[in-house]
Amino acid sequence: MNKKEQIRLMVLNEVETDKMTSREAAEVLGLSRRQVRRILAAYRKEGAQALEHGNRGREPSNILDGSLKKRVVELAQSTYAGCNVQHFTELLSERENITLSRSSIRLILLGAGIKSPRKRRAPKHRSRRERYPKEGMLLQIDGSYHDWLEGRGPYLTLVGAIDDATGKVPYALFRDEEDAQGYVLLVRQIVAEHGIPEALYHDGHGIFERSKRELETIEEQLKGKRNPTQFGRIMEELGIISITALSPQAKGRIERLWGTFQDRLVSELRIAGASNADEANKMLWNFLPRYNRKFAVPPTEPGLAYREPPKDFNPDEVLCFKYQRTVGWDNVVRFGGHRLQIVPINGRSSYVKAKVEVHERMDGSLAVYYKGQCLLTKPAPLEAPVLRVRNTTRFIPGTRSQEAALPVASKTPEPKTPHPYKPPPSHPWRRGFKIYADKRG
Repeated sequence: MNKKEQIRLMVLNEVETDKMTSREAAEVLGLSRRQVRRILAAYRKEGAQALEHGNRGREPSNILDGSLKKRVVELAQSTYAGCNVQHFTELLSERENITLSRSSIRLILLGAGIKSPRKRRAPKHRSRRERYPKEGMLLQIDGSYHDWLEGRGPYLTLVGAIDDATGKVPYALFRDEEDAQGYVLLVRQIVAEHGIPEALYHDGHGIFERSKRELETIEEQLKGKRNPTQFGRIMEELGIISITALSPQAKGRIERLWGTFQDRLVSELRIAGASNADEANKMLWNFLPRYNRKFAVPPTEPGLAYREPPKDFNPDEVLCFKYQRTVGWDNVVRFGGHRLQIVPINGRSSYVKAKVEVHERMDGSLAVYYKGQCLLTKPAPLEAPVLRVRNTTRFIPGTRSQEAALPVASKTPEPKTPHPYKPPPSHPWRRGFKIYADKRG
C-alpha cells in the first residue's frame, strides 16, 4: 500500500472504533461524506485490499509492444545512428512505417540509455538591467533592415539611437543599407543637437570593431592592439566609450524600439504615402518628437550627461573618414579616381614622399592634411592614359575637320549574354536509341 492508502486505512479504523465521525473523516481525507461511506462499506466487505486501486498491476491498454521497442532501439543504433530524436521520428514514419510520437521515441531511447546527439546549451539566467540614471550616459545604436515602405519603394535600413535612461530617440535616419556613413551622420546630428554622449552600446558589426578572424598587420603587432575602424576612430577622438553587446537580448531596448517602429512608423509612412528614402526621412523626423512625448520616461537623476564639444571642435575634421597616403613625385595625392595637386603654401614648395592624411567628408568633398594642417589643393591634370580612356571622339582618316569626327563610347561594351548550345540535327544526342541498337546489332 502506498502512503495515501495507508492514511485512508488509519482514518477508517478510527471511524470503525467510533473515535471519529464520517464527517470528520471526510474533512481529513478531503473527500465527500458520500465517498467516505462508499469506501468504508468496501473496507468492511473486502478489508484493506479494497483500498488499493483496481488497475494496480495491470498493463495499460496503450502500452507499446516490446518487439516494437526493440526494433526502434536497433534502428537508432544502426541505420539511423546520429539522428536527433525529431529527425529519427520522421524517418521511422517515412521509411520504416513506424508511426510514433516524438515523446514516445524519446522515452524508448532514454530507457535504452541512448541520448540525443544534438547538444544544446543550458539556458542562461537573464535579469533586467537597471536604466542608467542620467540622460546621455548611454545610447544604444543599431540598424533595422525592413520593408518600411510596404512595397511602395525599396527595402530601407533605419539607423537610429535610443537613450538608455529615458527611452528617447535623439535621432534616426533611413539609409539604403547599414553603412558606416549612416552611423557617422547619426552621431554628427546627435552631437550638434544634444552634445557628446558618454558611451555607445552596439553589436559586433564590422562597422564598430574589426573581426577577430582578421589577421593582424605588422604595425598592429608592434603596437600591441588592433587599429580601430573608421567609426571606432571617431569614437576615440570624441572620447566616447564603446561597449559591444554579446547578444541581441543585451541591447533589448533598441530591439523593442524596432518592434514599435515597425508597427507605428510603418503605418505613418503608409498614411503619408512615402515611396522613397527622402520622403521617409521627412516623415520620420516629424514622427520622432511625437514618439518621444508619448513613450519617453523621466530619468532617475536630473540633468544631462551629454558633454559640450570643445570650442575648437570642427565636425568636418573629426566626423569623416581618414586615410593615409604618400605624396607622389609631382606633389599629387591619389585617392581612388581623384588626383589632388598640392599648391605650395607657407614657404614650402614640395611635399614629395610626405605622409599625408586624406579626409573624406560626409558631403563627398576631400581635404589633405599634413601634421594637422589643411593643405591647399586643386584638381590635378589627368594623366595621358586616363585622357585616352576618357576621350570620346576620334577623327576619321582622310578628314580635315573635327566636325566629321565620330563619337566613340567611353564605356566598355556590356558583355553579351551567352546563348545555350543547341546541337545540330545530325548530333548523336538527337538520334534515337534504335539507331544505336541497329548499328551495334
